Amino acid sequence: MVDVASLVDVKSGTQAKSIFWDEQIYELELERIFDRCWLFITHDSLIPNPGDFTTAIMGEDEVVVVRQMDGKVKAFLNYCQHRGTRVTSVEAGNTRSFTCTYHGWSYGIDGSLQAVPFENEFYKGVLDKSTHGLTEVRCESYMGFWYGNFDKSAPSLYDYLGDYRYFLDVWMDSTGGAELIGPPTRTLLNCNWKTPAENFVGDAYHVGWTHAASLSVLGGELSALSGNKMVPPDGAGVQITTRFGHGLGILTNAGPALLSGPVGEMARKWYAENRPKVAEKLGKTRAGYYGSHFNSNVFPNNSYLWGTNTFKVWAPRGPRSIEVFTWGIVEKNMPDEVKEAVYDMATRTFGTAGMLEGDDADNMESMTQLNRGRQIRKGRLNSQMGMGGDKVDEESGAVIGQSAVGETSYRGYYRAYREFLMAESWDDLLKTDPDAWKREFLGK
Repeated sequence: MVDVASLVDVKSGTQAKSIFWDEQIYELELERIFDRCWLFITHDSLIPNPGDFTTAIMGEDEVVVVRQMDGKVKAFLNYCQHRGTRVTSVEAGNTRSFTCTYHGWSYGIDGSLQAVPFENEFYKGVLDKSTHGLTEVRCESYMGFWYGNFDKSAPSLYDYLGDYRYFLDVWMDSTGGAELIGPPTRTLLNCNWKTPAENFVGDAYHVGWTHAASLSVLGGELSALSGNKMVPPDGAGVQITTRFGHGLGILTNAGPALLSGPVGEMARKWYAENRPKVAEKLGKTRAGYYGSHFNSNVFPNNSYLWGTNTFKVWAPRGPRSIEVFTWGIVEKNMPDEVKEAVYDMATRTFGTAGMLEGDDADNMESMTQLNRGRQIRKGRLNSQMGMGGDKVDEESGAVIGQSAVGETSYRGYYRAYREFLMAESWDDLLKTDPDAWKREFLGK
């Protein structure tokens, strides 16, 4: 039996190290987080036409996501209702049907069972095809980003994102939308799924140290942080957390910081030209965030960096291993040369062989694998940086820490993590005062 309440101490800002190792905790995560939360599956730009499909991972379940003939999107578990093999082993493509390679059962893109070899001869009227369609998975879209959910009682994706939408809109909606560049690269790492998620949700503390050598080589404005040579000045950024654990850190005006030369100038020009339009659409505060660098995570395991323009899913493969799916992010209306430049930079920094990705992977694997030791595994993790300086932001509704470097979003991520693990259902999660989480987080 897992003592869930002891895993996260919201008041002290600490977490038990066993959350990176324990098998029972992991099984509870699959049940109460991955079976319950909205999980990223695809983007409109990856399946633009009827019959376009892509596969995705939700928790440890494989799904296929397909554009319907009427333009809608449906998602299904990727297994045949006969003996359980995949109905597609192809990662993406365009099709009129999905056919199991084992016995040839064939399904329409709407999930219905269309054909069974020798149905009349072998089944003799016993098989009811209408009850053997693919298992459909609930899916919804926000700004063209599609997420799936196994729990029919979960709130809408819109409500699940909640106050976090305020910050997503800065890059998802302000200049005409965003799109993903794929297919995704895929990487295996020997780490727990939470180690990269917590890093992306708001860790600016590691940048100057972990990435010291890489930043020196890459150049650009962020190279000034190499080796912890400077502390970001007051007003250089913020840390943010929201109701269901979604969070981010913002480094102001640092969006194109790793782009140098003519390409960097093009990117800066793009942001400068669009900032007044963003102000008109979204207001002064978010116009100030536009063109900044965001390190972010949609709870539980969908991370992105806007500025270094990478978008990721950390798919769990047990408590000590993950598969990483990585796409590039661009704004739809960016000039082609700027799109190419930011995607090239995203690949060089956070692609499979990216310089910054490699730096981070060493830390993530160490954070996990050291817990093989019984004594190390007894310890607790510290996320107390910036405690006492957090406050509710009246404009967005989120809780904000007023520093570019802090652990506000860490603490918010694990506060939500604890709440999900302790709740028996979405009814339990939603029955409390919607602002109670803020009082708990702020210790009031």
